[in-house]
Amino acid sequence: MNLETLIYEKIEGVAKITINRPENYNSLNHTMSRELLQVAIECDEDKEVRAILFTGSGDKSFCAGGDLISFKKSGDSLGKEIKELMVSLHGAISRFSRIRVPVIAAVNGVAAGAGLSFASFPNLAIASEEATFVSAYTKMGLTPDGSSTYFLPRIIGVRRYMELVLTNRTLNAQEALEWGLINKVVKASELQEKAMEMALSLSEGPTMAFGRIKDLVLNTFHDSLEGQLEMESRHFISSLETNDAKIGIDSFVKKISPDFIGK
Repeated sequence: MNLETLIYEKIEGVAKITINRPENYNSLNHTMSRELLQVAIECDEDKEVRAILFTGSGDKSFCAGGDLISFKKSGDSLGKEIKELMVSLHGAISRFSRIRVPVIAAVNGVAAGAGLSFASFPNLAIASEEATFVSAYTKMGLTPDGSSTYFLPRIIGVRRYMELVLTNRTLNAQEALEWGLINKVVKASELQEKAMEMALSLSEGPTMAFGRIKDLVLNTFHDSLEGQLEMESRHFISSLETNDAKIGIDSFVKKISPDFIGK
């Protein structure tokens, strides 16, 4: 792929996506939104991809949100351009959220605005001890986008989410860990290594089961108990029919480590 704002690498079973606009604090522009959708579709179609690692270039910013300077240059066409940007951006986030494989965020610096969303929609998040998290939207008279109003209240709770968006409180990495926004904090020098270790470990897991678990969790907040139980039953039975389940059950009985194949 020919990409301007992202770096896309495949490392064994891991697709590593790096936001690559360090001179602009890895801020989001129209090109990036299109490329995120392009990469999301690529990951979804490539059956060799069994985990996704999402991070930022450099050591200052994971993603500082929208590139307001470039947006301002759009003049009277800003509304049209933002609508086009959101179609691509929201399509990419939806695809990453429903893709069959685990998605991990390695937050290497400031996660602001849309960057906070990029730290929220992945299934797991690991952060540098120097990372910070801030909504920032209302400081500019704007409302959140990029799925943060969907994922963050579910992750940290409505009260805490409202505190973030109404007061623009900035969380440091340790506070984000205590709030449940991220799973782990590591030294800045160890972030990429630790995040890749996590991604590689997950890439060796039962991919089909992981995908069905993601479906179940996304469904749980709007279904009834009975509906969720029915979905659990169907996914469990479907999982039993996979090669990974046969490998996993056989390995459990034999008391050996399973060698899953992702099918």
